Amino acid sequence: MKHHHCHSKEHIARKIEALDNPKRREALPPETLLSTLPIQQDDTILDAGAGTGFITIPAAKRVDGNVYALDIDSNMLEVITSKAEKEQLSNIKPIQGSMDELPLPDHSVDVVLASLVLHEVEDLSHALQEMKRVLKEDGYFACVEIEKKDHPTHNHPRIASTNMEQELAHAGFHVQQTVFPTDDLYIMIAQKSK
Repeated sequence: MKHHHCHSKEHIARKIEALDNPKRREALPPETLLSTLPIQQDDTILDAGAGTGFITIPAAKRVDGNVYALDIDSNMLEVITSKAEKEQLSNIKPIQGSMDELPLPDHSVDVVLASLVLHEVEDLSHALQEMKRVLKEDGYFACVEIEKKDHPTHNHPRIASTNMEQELAHAGFHVQQTVFPTDDLYIMIAQKSK
């Protein structure tokens, strides 16, 4: 009798395929997200919930600083590591951990990116506090989320942009810009308040 556990090879392959899905790329190319941000050449970036490195890889090409790829799943980090080696990128630092307790020191990153991951966090306000903690004084936070619409078939957890704006303000961020690249997606950019 075969034992199926969630980290079977098939499951991982399916997860990688879903995360690297071309439709998702078309909806919001990572370059579009990165170009909306005030990223400097020497910045350090945290990609929170990095998955297969969808944003990590293009972010690492943009900066000389370190790009921390955070994921709870070590399989995802292996995918990122092998992509980084292929692309000969030496500034990607994979870290296994959760957004509830970021394994990074205070004031250690310039930009935090959270793409399509915050709706999965159990305690959003706590996760935002953690991101604020690791950001430098004038650091930036950017998230991409699916807009919540009143729709009977939408039973996935979603965070409405108005709700996200309130949560960010409450966590001590100043929301600077909200961009809607498609009807369903929004990018919210906020700066850590002094």
